[in-house]
Amino acid sequence: MRKSERQRLIKQLMNENDIQKQEDFVTLLENSGVKVTQATISRDIKDMQLIKVPSPGGGYRYSLPAQQTVDTEKKLKRVLYDAYVSMAIQDYFIVLKALPGNGTAIATLIDQMEFADTFGTIGGDDTVLIIAKTPAAAQDLYQILTNLLER
Repeated sequence: MRKSERQRLIKQLMNENDIQKQEDFVTLLENSGVKVTQATISRDIKDMQLIKVPSPGGGYRYSLPAQQTVDTEKKLKRVLYDAYVSMAIQDYFIVLKALPGNGTAIATLIDQMEFADTFGTIGGDDTVLIIAKTPAAAQDLYQILTNLLER
């Protein structure tokens, strides 16, 4: 399993469970069919900038920082403003052209936004292919991206 897929699963597990220890992540991931070590979880926690917050049942649980979604949207808006060249849509697909060197960053930020109707993204040097789950979802995402381009 790729790091991004594992971290997406970690976010999902945090939404469904009060995870208090790194060992809890290991156990829950193994129950989901993903074999990981505590060291891998430790690196993921640092990479995802997870924090511990008070748990309703007492103690502390892992959580995403509250600002992360806002920061990701700001970053995406900024990089689109700085590097956007063009965008086209066809059926399930959106092709976004950017200045050279920006495609991978834009694809990563779109992945981090976790748009519900996005099936996946592929980022090249100056091109991002965004695959939506339905043609209607592609239209919605196209509109969201267009709105992010406005200052």
